[in-house]
Amino acid sequence: MTGAVFNAGPPVPIDASGGVVTLVESSTFCLSDHLGDIHDGTSQGLFYRDARVLSRWQLRLDDHAPEALSVTTPEAFRARFILRKPPRPGVADSTVLVVRRRMIGDGMREIILIDNLGDEDTAMTVTLHAESDFADLFAVKSGTVAAGTGDVRADDGQLHLTDRGGGGRGLIISADGHPLALPGMLSWRIVVPGRAHWQTTVYCRPVIAHRAVEMSFGDDEQDGPLARLKQWRANATSLTTGNRSLTAILQRTESDLGALRIDDSPNGGPTYVAAGAPWFMALFGRDSLLTSWMALPLDSALALGTLRQLAKLQGTGIEPVTEEEPGRIMHEMRHGPGGDQVLGGSVYYGTVDATTLFVMLLAECWRWGADEREIQDLLPAADAALAWIDDYGDADGDGFVEYRRKTDRGLANQGWKDSWDAINFADGRLADPPIALCEVQGYVYAAKRGRADIAEAFGDGATARRLRGEAAELRRRFEEAFWIPENGWYAIGLDANKQQIDALSSNAAQCLWTGIVGDDHARALIENLGDACMDSGFGLRTLASTMGRYNPMSYHDGSIWPHDTALAVAGLMRYQHIPGAIELAERLAGGLLEAIIAFGGRPPELFCGFSRAALPTPVPYPTSCSPQAWASAAPLLLLRAFLGLEPDVPHRTLTVSPRLPERIGQVRLADLKLGDATVTLEARTTTVKVEGLPADWELRQT
Repeated sequence: MTGAVFNAGPPVPIDASGGVVTLVESSTFCLSDHLGDIHDGTSQGLFYRDARVLSRWQLRLDDHAPEALSVTTPEAFRARFILRKPPRPGVADSTVLVVRRRMIGDGMREIILIDNLGDEDTAMTVTLHAESDFADLFAVKSGTVAAGTGDVRADDGQLHLTDRGGGGRGLIISADGHPLALPGMLSWRIVVPGRAHWQTTVYCRPVIAHRAVEMSFGDDEQDGPLARLKQWRANATSLTTGNRSLTAILQRTESDLGALRIDDSPNGGPTYVAAGAPWFMALFGRDSLLTSWMALPLDSALALGTLRQLAKLQGTGIEPVTEEEPGRIMHEMRHGPGGDQVLGGSVYYGTVDATTLFVMLLAECWRWGADEREIQDLLPAADAALAWIDDYGDADGDGFVEYRRKTDRGLANQGWKDSWDAINFADGRLADPPIALCEVQGYVYAAKRGRADIAEAFGDGATARRLRGEAAELRRRFEEAFWIPENGWYAIGLDANKQQIDALSSNAAQCLWTGIVGDDHARALIENLGDACMDSGFGLRTLASTMGRYNPMSYHDGSIWPHDTALAVAGLMRYQHIPGAIELAERLAGGLLEAIIAFGGRPPELFCGFSRAALPTPVPYPTSCSPQAWASAAPLLLLRAFLGLEPDVPHRTLTVSPRLPERIGQVRLADLKLGDATVTLEARTTTVKVEGLPADWELRQT
């Protein structure tokens, strides 16, 4: 995940105790404590379209908070909080069970169940306290929320919360059971007979532009979260393995990616993937593109929808504040009340790599069997992106794509490591822009080769030859400019003076993924990536522990990002003919998967880079997003890498060359869609069986 635009650093901690429960579904997410309560003065809340519509939501029984027993989250958008009413003074146990069943979608539904397990009737007052400040997401994330701007009105058993700041935002809270509505609270006075229960359902309905949002929560409603997830699962590839823990991780991946999808069809747009919860429930160029790439074995349609949405927002003019340029692919899009003040507009373009990744993903979608008409429709956007690469992306004409922000409001670093201190020399000095990052040159190399393949297939041989020639020349010049022979690794980048930024970082591993690395340098690079200074035991560090700015608790200078390790593993498997590559890939993947298991099967955005030898369990990073899109998708890329799964639908070939670790057992991909073909693939170690492959296809095993 990327850092927040214009923030001085990573977000403030959500909860230092780590007890925050995060629910997410499309453009809605909710952060609460383990009781299900939302506390004012924190970064908790119910958020809809980048604004906090609930800043306080607290359940009280006779003015006392219930006591927590357990929390379960069967899906990314559902939680069940199991509580009890505190026992009466002098009594050891409670006989009153409290269950809060919460579901979010376009709003929130909460079912509150009071179950009297005793023989005597029990009387109590049940109260829900509700407030909203309608704060913009950026302000909440950075901890700079001003005084609340929400008004509250009680009317006929309902609460109407309204944003005084204008814009027509609001929230309507209604409930069953004829509650007493007072400003800031709904209240029920109830008597629950012995061995009986009482129940109410509460609805929180957002209001946008003075119009209440339509909500659907029923299991059988076509537009409800459960129905959308069922449809997603019905259309997605079924993934199972002989390893129970890995299968559970893949099932969580499927659920989380389903919840992170944003369906823009009511506005005439496609379904695409958001970057992650809690702070990035929006379209992000780099994150959404890489997530879609990783998710291809699960659902290739998601990648095409992401490309279509990004093409609609592709830059056409020049605007320094938002950093828009012709052909440039955007960095992020926001809908909150403060988006224009923070971003300079609802769309911000300050990223150096999304434009190249756009072309790469389009070529990969073509290989995976996307409809040829869809590819043709997106070719103008791809060619505009290539024009940006050669022109605006290479402003000084040295043949490398570099970045430098246009104003003091933009992101200082515009690669995937975009925190202020992420790009540094081995001695810890910060690099001066413009900066040409090593992995970005690899993206350019892969983008031009991918577009050349499409051009050749569509009968444009001249364009294919030109782009392949440009890619080959870039590779030659990259090896000369970025390789540090005395160290045995690639510089993280070139600075303003074209000096090699000589730190050993995970950026160099991503160069393996794109194929820009020559075999003569790959051996030394792989050896250095496998050193204990990079391999933490739970994954690949973003920065080697021997570097001057290394900090295992930092955002980008020594932490571990699951997606980053997965890209490194995919790169190592691409170079599996180099001694040590497969062994390192297995070690990194194994360590990462064990860390994910320790995090309950859901990979966080990042975690601390301490050595496993020193600390045998992974250490959370306190402000890490979870679920987060490219972290959630990382296990899919690991699986694809070890399967050696490379379809080429236009040429009717399927390459599968498994090198699966023994402990994974059998891997099965059922209903894998490749263009007009649907196949089932079963693999174990180095053997594979494919069913359903059309007769005119070729199955290749290497």
